[in-house]
Amino acid sequence: MKLENSGTCKKELVLQSEPNAKGKSQRIRAAVFECGELMDVFEDEDGSSHLVGNIYRGRVENVLPGMQAAFVDIGLEKNAFLYVGDVIPSPSRYEEEEKSTSVIQERIENLLKPRQELLVQISKEPVGTKGARISVNLTLPGRYVVLLPQVSYIGVSRKISDGQERERLKGLAEKAKPDGMGVIIRTLAEGIDGEEIAEDIDQLVKTWQALERKIPHVSVPGLVHKDVDLISRLVRDWIDQDVERITVDQEETAETLRQALREIEHPAAKRILVVPGESLFTQYGIDDEIRKALRSKVWLKSGGYLVIQQTEALVVIDVNTGKYVGQRSLEETVAHTNLEAAREIARQLRLRNLGGIIIIDFIDMAAKEDQERVIDALEEACARDKTKSQILGLTQLGLVEMTRKKVGQTLAVRYTSPCPTCEGSGRV
Repeated sequence: MKLENSGTCKKELVLQSEPNAKGKSQRIRAAVFECGELMDVFEDEDGSSHLVGNIYRGRVENVLPGMQAAFVDIGLEKNAFLYVGDVIPSPSRYEEEEKSTSVIQERIENLLKPRQELLVQISKEPVGTKGARISVNLTLPGRYVVLLPQVSYIGVSRKISDGQERERLKGLAEKAKPDGMGVIIRTLAEGIDGEEIAEDIDQLVKTWQALERKIPHVSVPGLVHKDVDLISRLVRDWIDQDVERITVDQEETAETLRQALREIEHPAAKRILVVPGESLFTQYGIDDEIRKALRSKVWLKSGGYLVIQQTEALVVIDVNTGKYVGQRSLEETVAHTNLEAAREIARQLRLRNLGGIIIIDFIDMAAKEDQERVIDALEEACARDKTKSQILGLTQLGLVEMTRKKVGQTLAVRYTSPCPTCEGSGRV
């Protein structure tokens, strides 16, 4: 069962609760549909699968001048990695308009010593053999703003492009923020009045004040603050004005959502549908889509296909015409395949949660106009992604270079494990 594809690209959220062996709800899974297509999948098992945003008291284990970094024990299985650029609280870290190119003058050995205690926040999940990446630049996200409790700074999401709206929001933030603290206005704040933004800031300030009182009583290493659960994150980060329906399998989940949405006066509070019984992930074909997204080959509707390979260093995507032979000319066939591939690549990057350096080998296009159309289509499709990406254009070899911020675990890591015999190579 899928939503009808409409031009307005409305969203639907599907939430499924899965009981544990004792019959109690333990795991919640959520899926986001846009224009009838599965775009994102999340899961939260006892709240333990999401670490980004958590704040810890940690202890420096060793300082590495050669890497300008330190390893910090925060109580996880592996020590966390702290780069010198993440040691100094600085407004430049939060700049969204331009990537900071300033050279870091301080040296790690002058800033940190072994056994030193730090208050840090996880900015990247641990992946494979690598521990979590952390920062001393703490943030507390709300629905409309992100509070920066340690620096006085005001920023506005780069996705809010209207100049007058940006100035209006900056003015509202300046009035509402406490002295010595900063805020970043989130995309969801566009068009929101000052009272709601002030309430959001006030709530985050109260959270920070409670956190400050708690810090001295937390042992080192130890967890000081845990980010909210999956349902709360969906309300905070994902349920915007484009959400036209939320489908859940339990009344308890529905009531939790209704209450949270009523508090922010969101119309989706009246659009929650409860469908008990059969697995919603089966009914909506979500599990089948996940299985397809774990394969390297992805078929396009035209008959063309993608081959997606992830390596340690980067993600490589190859585009092929496959069964599609077109109708009029080779140029038209190639352009049609590449345009369809560009939109599907953006979807697959979101669904698989792939990040880092991404290289795309589109089918060679002779006409510069066709090249620009394909790049534009890729940029437009990636613009709907909440995770920041940057498309750098064509290389001399005709490859498209892009980057996508690494956030959380990939779909493959969450749903699979390497074969103990072949260690993940998958060949005999």
